[in-house]
Amino acid sequence: MAVRAVRGAVQLERDEAGHMDERVSALLTAVLERNRFVADDLISVWFTATPDLHSDFPAAAARGLGIVDVPLICAQELDVTGAMPRVVRVLAHVETSLSKAEISHVYLGATGALRKDIAQ
Repeated sequence: MAVRAVRGAVQLERDEAGHMDERVSALLTAVLERNRFVADDLISVWFTATPDLHSDFPAAAARGLGIVDVPLICAQELDVTGAMPRVVRVLAHVETSLSKAEISHVYLGATGALRKDIAQ
């Protein structure tokens, strides 16, 4: 068993708490399903949100999915001119038997353009 990191991102259409919960839940569900992870595989999860998002904490979506005994933290993404707006990113650390090459990084919708090198 190894410790691996998995990345992902999703863009929101609007800054509303319910919409954030829906989109971040979809992202986390996709990360878990595509990698065949369960919540017990998670060690910790970092969320970042672009500065134009302030309706809720992205980590609240994880708690809503039942991820309750995993350390979660939220931070603000750098405010870079021209960056894609309304984006939540995730960096999850997991225990897995998957190799680095087997990890599926999940970039939903338009965020696939952020990391064409690893987006699947």
